[in-house]
Amino acid sequence: MIPLTLAEIATVVSGRPHDIPDAQVKVTGPVVYDSREVVPGGLFAAYDGQRVDGHDFARQAVAAGAVAVLATRPVGVPAIVVDDVTAALGALARHVVTALGTAVVALTGSSGKTSTKDLLAQLLEADAPTVWTPGSLNNEIGLPVTALRADATTRHLVLEMGARGIGHIRYLTGLTPPRIGLVLNVGTAHLGEFGGVEQIAQAKGELVECLPSAEDGGVAVLNADDPRVRAMAARTRARVVLFGESADADVRAEDVSLGAGGRPSFTLHTPSGCSDVTLRLYGEHHVSNALAAAAVAHELGMPADAIAQALNHARGLSKWRMDVTERADGVTVVNDAYNANPDSMRAALRALAAMAGGGADGVPRRTWAVLGEMAELGEAALAEHDAVGRLAVRLNVSRLVAVGGREAAWLDMGAKNEGSWGEESVHVSDARAAIDLLRSELRPGDVVLVKASRSVGLEQVAQELLADPEGGVAGR
Repeated sequence: MIPLTLAEIATVVSGRPHDIPDAQVKVTGPVVYDSREVVPGGLFAAYDGQRVDGHDFARQAVAAGAVAVLATRPVGVPAIVVDDVTAALGALARHVVTALGTAVVALTGSSGKTSTKDLLAQLLEADAPTVWTPGSLNNEIGLPVTALRADATTRHLVLEMGARGIGHIRYLTGLTPPRIGLVLNVGTAHLGEFGGVEQIAQAKGELVECLPSAEDGGVAVLNADDPRVRAMAARTRARVVLFGESADADVRAEDVSLGAGGRPSFTLHTPSGCSDVTLRLYGEHHVSNALAAAAVAHELGMPADAIAQALNHARGLSKWRMDVTERADGVTVVNDAYNANPDSMRAALRALAAMAGGGADGVPRRTWAVLGEMAELGEAALAEHDAVGRLAVRLNVSRLVAVGGREAAWLDMGAKNEGSWGEESVHVSDARAAIDLLRSELRPGDVVLVKASRSVGLEQVAQELLADPEGGVAGR
């Protein structure tokens, strides 16, 4: 964050100073909302959440070095009191981003946002100082906190934008107006909350509607392979750049192939040239993510060979997203348990099938899909879980372990109705039962995918498999 005095911050956020002995003291550190993350010179934002009230930790934050607290009431330590902490953070973020003049890139989509953001961040960081959204902090709190990490040295600011309804992305673009907007896809994530795919498309397209005109430097980067995203070209004043495998895409992939381990290779074509890419990530779906990142990087001045080199070295930065670890006994655990929706579930299953490949003896490895509920699907939940179960069978996944209640039963039902026989598909009640089953039946060389919505907490399965002394010491 650029250094600002408490008096300047109070003016920007329309706040009232309380217990501040010197309003000219500057905030030089980051803004945080977890008192355990306070560093000297920072600002602590006190939220009254569902579980804890940040105001109760105000003294702890100041003792740890916070210059002051952003709060909705006096807290007995230096504070700027506001009516709404979220709105105040947003106002502060907009002030800082505007003052810096940093190139802001915003991206959204139904799936792949975080993986693409991580790729793009690594591409741009190879070119110039870059700040990006950590993990999935892509809402009205996480976005301004991320933006406030930018300082005078920051050249690129990459912000992931999530939405759970119409108007959410429009609000976020008002906090940190982007010059480049990237839309990855329109799928079925949060289908129950939006009410339909067309409503999701409407919400995601708010990003391109808020971009500057082409004359003012606005660029909309759109997925040429997704008809709903491609159609967003008519909703923007910005110059449109297409990415994908379509022949008319400005940035496209040709000769896509998957190695035996499930890592994709392709030839990257850009307006400035071509170069070969082999990703360190797993699954063909990452080709689209890589192309999206490449298209933005190209717009920001990176040539094709530099983009390809950065892609070849890029890795997953966010936890529990196709996080692949091989145990000492040869069992490979794929922890993709951070979240799940029908599109990402299908992509993960296809990646699992590709990873089966051929073992050391030329025999394909056994594959396990340990799956749980995909949340927030509304009336489509039964059909979508049934379809995922059927897909696991069509992809010849060796064993499906459906974990949980009703939704898991639907996964299992889909597999059985598709033709699963014997114990190829099994429904277990919870993570502990899944762990017990896996421990008793895993063999060296097996590949285990673990995936469900975040609320299920299925990462416990992957963590215990990797910590299991019977499986040896986990390692990259």
